Amino acid sequence: MPVTTLKLGRLQDTKPVKLTIAVDPSIKTDLELYAALYEEAYSEKAPVEALIPAMLERFLDTDAGFKKARKQRANS
Repeated sequence: MPVTTLKLGRLQDTKPVKLTIAVDPSIKTDLELYAALYEEAYSEKAPVEALIPAMLERFLDTDAGFKKARKQRANS
């Protein structure tokens, strides 16, 4: 099986702040699949709970509207 290329890179070692969220069952299923693909791609297991913060960070880093608004607020 070919190695899967993921948008998310290897997880960094960080100290998290705990948040609790609820997701639809289909999202939970997709997150579990992503975790399995992550393990295949990097030969290391990462629980869904560890992947979600990195996914959110990646999303926020690539959202042009959010980046622009954050910059404008920082300059205010």
